[in-house]
Parts: sequence; structure tokens; C-alpha cells
Amino acid sequence: MAIDWKRFGELVRGYNSFVLTSHVRPDCDALGSELGMALVLDALGKQVQIINAHETPANLAFIDPQRRIRTLRKDATAADVAKADCVMVLDTSAWIQLGAMADAIRAGQSKRMVLDHHVSEDDMGADIFKNTTAEATGRLVVEAAGQLGVKLTAEIAMPLFAALATDTGWFRFASSTGDTYRFGGQLVDAGASPSAIYNALYEQDTLARVQLRGRILADTKTELDNRLVYTTVTREDFIQTGAQPADTEDVVNMTLTISGTQVAVIFVEQPDGAVKVSFRSRAGLDCSRMAETFGGGGHKAAAGAFVQGPLAEARNRVLDALRAAMR
Repeated sequence: MAIDWKRFGELVRGYNSFVLTSHVRPDCDALGSELGMALVLDALGKQVQIINAHETPANLAFIDPQRRIRTLRKDATAADVAKADCVMVLDTSAWIQLGAMADAIRAGQSKRMVLDHHVSEDDMGADIFKNTTAEATGRLVVEAAGQLGVKLTAEIAMPLFAALATDTGWFRFASSTGDTYRFGGQLVDAGASPSAIYNALYEQDTLARVQLRGRILADTKTELDNRLVYTTVTREDFIQTGAQPADTEDVVNMTLTISGTQVAVIFVEQPDGAVKVSFRSRAGLDCSRMAETFGGGGHKAAAGAFVQGPLAEARNRVLDALRAAMR
């Protein structure tokens, strides 16, 4: 799906003030895209705020050295959202993924834009700019900068490289193409340091995170001749290790290394009793369609959903659906 960049540019130039936001439990693509876009808009002389429903995870705080990202109901209000000429949503097209920001956006009169690469989509009353073949929203921000005539700087390049690298599994996922490397090359040429970003992402683990990862991997189970792999994280696991919810990030991808695995899923029990489910596939199963059956969404190879607990019942419902789909 090609993005109408001319229209995108016309809209951006027509607004003076923006609030940028993204999905709950933000990852590097969400955060990096917000920060990169904020800097692009800064270069155009726009007034820009970044407001999310959830705080930036501690292990990703490096991506925002100026601490530009604010949190709704902590250091930002719905009134701050309403003041903007335009709210730009990045890296999601679903109301449910915006958490408390959804209500703040609906309550205001700001115009709305969406820049995203996910398949799932709600009617958000917005101008939608989407390319579902793009490997990361961060890549779309790089394209936007070019279309808007903004030169990439080291400050812009760092969060966008983190976005591109993480959403492609550090360029190892099938979504990576020659263009992926070319966009990455542009960002490196502009001043992004892959070694520094990799170090910040993967070589600064806490003991709690390492111990939680050990528990998750130890609980891994296989079915259907190893084609289906799943593991579980309970609230007790977090309590006993002292780990944070963000410490489960990327662990599901580690289970895909088991020989013969086609589909991997991780179940993470939430404080409210709901269960966060993350799907990964490297075969025929469409993760986004599976996630949609449980109210979620995402990509064909990676998607997620929140399922009502208790944990054992939620896990059984999801596993039954996966077994049926894989047989």
C-alpha cells in the first residue's frame, strides 16, 4: 500500500501544533517513531508534544535523552491533548491500543492523522497514512523526513535506527529487504551508532531481567512435533525476580530458535488478571488474524492480544485455537 506523501506533507504544513502518541506498553518502534517525527516537526518550526498512556520502560529510556515523552495523568493532561491542532498517532491504528489516550483524543476537537504499518485498523476519524509492507513505522518516518525536506541529523537518526533495527529483529526477520538496509544505511550515515544502540538495548540487562528470562525459558513447552511452542509468565514470577513487565520483551522470539518451531506464543499474566498474549510465526499461520479473534492485531508474523483471565483458562482458549489452526 503506497502512502500519499504529497497529501501527508500538505496536512503537516497546514497545522501549527501537534501531539504525537502511540500504543500502550510502547516498544522501540513506537518510541523511536515518535521521537524521530517530533524532531522532524521541530525542524519545520512546529510546536510538538509527545504524550503516551504508558510510561517509557526503564530499559528503553536511553532512546529519549531529553525526556520529551510525557505520560497522560502523570505529567500531561487531556487538556494538553485538546490544545493541539493535530494529534498524530504512530505505530498503531487501533483505539484499544491507545489506552487512556483514546478517551483524551475522542474528547478533543483536534484533527487526527495516523502513520502506521500494521494491518489491523479501526475507524479513528483520521487521515490514514499506512504501508503494511513496511518493516517498521520508523522507516516511514525516515520517508516522511525526506518528503518534507528535512535533513537527517544524528539526533533524528538514533531513535529511528533503534525503531528499524528492533522491529526487524536486528535485521534478521523475513520483513527485512534490501530497502531496509538502505534506510538503515541512511541513518548510520546521518550519525546513528549501531554498536551504541545495540549495547543500550541488549547489553544492559538487570539481574532481575536475566532471572525472569531463565524462568520463562525453563517453562517452555512444545506440541505438534515441536511446531507449536509456548511459555508462561505469572505475576508471581515478577514478584520473585523483581522484574518489570518490559523485561518480557523479545523473549518469545528466543523460543522460535527451537528446531522445527513454526509458531511461538507467550502468555504474560497482568496485574489486573488479564493475560497479554504475543504470537510469532515463521510459517503459514497469520498471527494478525489469530490475534484478531481475541480482540488484538498486528502483523502476519507477529501480533498480540489481551485476553481475559484467569491465566489457565485464557491459555487454554488460545492454545485450542492454535491447535485447530495448525492441524
